[in-house]
Amino acid sequence: MTTERGNRKTRVGVVVSDKMDKTVVVKVDQLVKHPIYKKYIKRRVTYKAHDEQNSCAIGDKVLIVETRPLSRDKRWRVREILEKNVTV
Repeated sequence: MTTERGNRKTRVGVVVSDKMDKTVVVKVDQLVKHPIYKKYIKRRVTYKAHDEQNSCAIGDKVLIVETRPLSRDKRWRVREILEKNVTV
């Protein structure tokens, strides 16, 4: 019997810190259009993501997926490394 999970949120971002054990900090940039002025604004959010093999390095472009709470701050998991060492 296979159970289907709900659609999990995914984000693509750049690793800005890998100093913790099995944890990376990922910066995700998003362009949002201002409702009145119609100008695009850059929004930036950081997530702490679980990296089981400690394989991510600073500057890597990664795909993270939402998961159950793993610690006080970690609610994301690294699914795959898309590119190695993108300049931050």
